[in-house]
Amino acid sequence: MEINERRNREEMIDKFISARRKDKLLPSGLKMVAWKSTVALSYFLKRAIDILVSSTALFIASPFFTLLAIAIKIESPGPLIFSQIRVGKNGRHFKFFKFRSMVQNAEKLKDQLKQDNESKDGVIFKMKKDPRITKIGAFIRKFSIDELPQLFNVLIGDMSLVGPRPPLPREVAEYTLEDRKRLHAKPGITCTWQISGRSDIPFKIQAELDKEYIHSKSFWKDMKILILTVPAVITGKGAY
Repeated sequence: MEINERRNREEMIDKFISARRKDKLLPSGLKMVAWKSTVALSYFLKRAIDILVSSTALFIASPFFTLLAIAIKIESPGPLIFSQIRVGKNGRHFKFFKFRSMVQNAEKLKDQLKQDNESKDGVIFKMKKDPRITKIGAFIRKFSIDELPQLFNVLIGDMSLVGPRPPLPREVAEYTLEDRKRLHAKPGITCTWQISGRSDIPFKIQAELDKEYIHSKSFWKDMKILILTVPAVITGKGAY
């Protein structure tokens, strides 16, 4: 009898412990489901806005593109669109588009100008008075008009409206392991450092701002960056 009672007590204790464990797991499971749902909704909203804004902007700007194409062609021979391989999310390479703002052989001339690089970190190349830039090019770069073809990149999913700027493969080759965290998000047309000083901000600070964005990104943060991009573009501060 005693043996049976002891077994019954042990079974009851086991059932009680098991029930308690299930009670503890349930809220955690619900939290995980809620978190995954929130992340999925955030990605859906971000992609929906990317498609809506990029397609609308391309439609509205199409007549302006024609006038700009004529101006670029008149001043300098060469293609209207400059395409280049850039590094996207998780290291994936894609073709990146811009209106051509430099002379046709700009990439070859760049090797001759390395000693004039004004970027203190040396990872990226920046010159305030770059001789390769055309007159039309200087204007469209100042107001970020040259970046408008990247709306196609956004529309097809290579880029987003907001995210770290996509680097060149040779720049990524010089990244530290910490710098490579910038590649954990889809690249964007605008980002935190683009609204905070653009090219005037050293590369290391750009990388820190990008990593901070990735860790705290949200739908509302993207909206704030998009809104603040407008005055940053109008003033043209730090653009060269």
